[in-house]
Amino acid sequence: MSRASRIERSLRDALSPAELTIEDESHLHAGHAGARDGGGHFRVSVVSGLFEGASRLQRHRMIYEALSDEMPQEIHALSIEAFTPQEWEARSGA
Repeated sequence: MSRASRIERSLRDALSPAELTIEDESHLHAGHAGARDGGGHFRVSVVSGLFEGASRLQRHRMIYEALSDEMPQEIHALSIEAFTPQEWEARSGA
């Protein structure tokens, strides 16, 4: 199973996202120390009702907790966007 697939499975299991996007940006960091050590660089966008009432920091902690098995060996760097369904709707203009 690929890193991105493991990340997806972990986030889906923990957060039941309505929307989930995972981008492997490792190629943008070729030669970087973390890349040499085998860790990937990823960008995730997660939309979950579990984020209701949670601060940005709390949302990030929830994501890091969901990915704790992949950190830091599989994931060297992680960029996070975390939205409630209502925030996602307002952002996407739906």
